[in-house]
Amino acid sequence: MSKPFRILGLQQIAIGGADKQRLRALWVDLLGLSPKGSFVSERENVDEDICALGQGAHAVEVDLMQPLDPARKPAVQATPLNHVGLWVDHLPAAVEWLTARGLRFAPGGIRRGAAGHDICFIHPKGNDEFPLCGEGVLIELVQAPADVIAALTASQETLP
Repeated sequence: MSKPFRILGLQQIAIGGADKQRLRALWVDLLGLSPKGSFVSERENVDEDICALGQGAHAVEVDLMQPLDPARKPAVQATPLNHVGLWVDHLPAAVEWLTARGLRFAPGGIRRGAAGHDICFIHPKGNDEFPLCGEGVLIELVQAPADVIAALTASQETLP
C-alpha cells in the first residue's frame, strides 16, 4: 500500500539553550538569520524566537528556544538541538497511516504550532504499544501550506 502523504523537505530545526539572547547573538547577530516572530507557551514551557534561513518554499525555520521555567518539562534547553521539523503534504493522513503502523506520537495530537502551521511530534522513544519512534530524536511533522507543497513538489519533479 502506498503512503497517503509525502515528506517534502526540511521545515525547521529548533535549538534550545538556557539563555535565548546568547543564541540570538550567534544565529542572528553573527550568522545573519532573519528574525520572523516569537512564540511563548506555558504548556510547552518555551519562549522562542522564530528565525529564517533562506527564502520562500526553500526557507528553513530556525527556532531559538529557552525554557520559561528551567525546572519544568519539557526542558527545551536540555538538548541543544531540540527537534527537527519536516514539511508534510497531508498531516492528518500521515498521522493516521504512521500510527496504524506502530509509530509513537508525543501527547498533544495535531495542533497549531509556533509559526501558525498545524503540527504534531513523533516521540523520541517507543513503548510496548507503539515500538516505532524517532530513535532518540524528537521529530515535528508540519503541515505544509499550498505554496510550499507546490514549490517543493515542482523542485522534486526536476530532480534526475
